[in-house]
Amino acid sequence: MSTLPRPTGKELVKALERAGFLIERIRGSHCFLRHPDGRATVVPLRTRTLGLGLLRKILDDCGLKPQQLGDLL
Repeated sequence: MSTLPRPTGKELVKALERAGFLIERIRGSHCFLRHPDGRATVVPLRTRTLGLGLLRKILDDCGLKPQQLGDLL
């Protein structure tokens, strides 16, 4: 089992943009991202690192594996 990187919300948004996701809107401290094929997720824009459970849920929504996230970061 590989270790999961611990990015902040802003770092994760940049990585998802590299994966083809587009920022749909920002409301408050949350960024809504959508991929042209229909996948979508919400990322909180906090300065501290995201929790493992939330990060796994975001990766699941995006259809990405931890290794792919490591390559994008």
